[in-house]
Amino acid sequence: MGTETYFKELVEGVNVEYALANLARKKGLDPVSKVEIPLAMSMAEKCVGLISTVYPQMGDEVGQKITKRLLDLEKEYGQLDPCVPLKIAEEVAKEKFCKFESLLQAIEAGLRIGFAYMTLGVVSSPIEGFTSIKLSKTKDGKEFFAVEYSGPVRSAGGTGAAYSLVIADYLRELFGYAKYDPTESEVRRFITEITDYHERINNLQYFPTEDEMIFLAKNIPVQISGEPSEDKEVSNYKDLPRIETNFIRGGMCLVFAEGLAQKAAKIWRMVKTAREKGFALSDWSFLEGYIELHKKREKGTKDIVATY
Repeated sequence: MGTETYFKELVEGVNVEYALANLARKKGLDPVSKVEIPLAMSMAEKCVGLISTVYPQMGDEVGQKITKRLLDLEKEYGQLDPCVPLKIAEEVAKEKFCKFESLLQAIEAGLRIGFAYMTLGVVSSPIEGFTSIKLSKTKDGKEFFAVEYSGPVRSAGGTGAAYSLVIADYLRELFGYAKYDPTESEVRRFITEITDYHERINNLQYFPTEDEMIFLAKNIPVQISGEPSEDKEVSNYKDLPRIETNFIRGGMCLVFAEGLAQKAAKIWRMVKTAREKGFALSDWSFLEGYIELHKKREKGTKDIVATY
């Protein structure tokens, strides 16, 4: 049997089984009247199918339109090009395919579909690792993004987790929200919390130096936040007005350390590629400075022990 014949028969057989299962569901003996598991024949379909579990309006015919748009964007920019998740996130957030309850929900949906594309539509990070975007106020009263993560973001890998911040910031800039303006106490909270996580909860794959953490915390244009995922409180810098919990937030620590801090050089290359193709991403040049700081650690100096 030839390969094409084999796959053709496989698809035909699956369609028969799905048809029978849907007939059975229509008898009304199950909680749902159709088979919940969508079939996906491409990565684009996987991404859309995954996100439609959170936003049902992105399924069926709308889902087919988004899938087609993803395939068109791949033809325009190239498969797995960093511009593809930015553009599809923008179009979903602008409600070009379907409506959402609010602008913030549309932005969250855009981030989820872009994040799903970055992770090939095969892990739960876009629907469970990224939990929400909350609006908080800068010192002068403008709204900025607090992007919330939880433990399952680990499945995205460092690059996917870090690039989800780029997608979030692209949407922030696109819709005119302010940059995050961390206070000195919030910068120290990042250091304390990541250190506590590394020493008291679970060793991080990459544990940034204090200088690296300070540099990133002061320059990241969106706040990395999250739900408390551990039963231990941070050892210091508690009760901060713009941080909702005193407990250690595992998702935040993973995105900051194993994502942004560890993968900064790769993220910077991806940002430059997107900029060359017309995407603003105005507030990510700080990565150049961080990469230089990181190189000092790799080489080692009188004050810094080299890491391998």
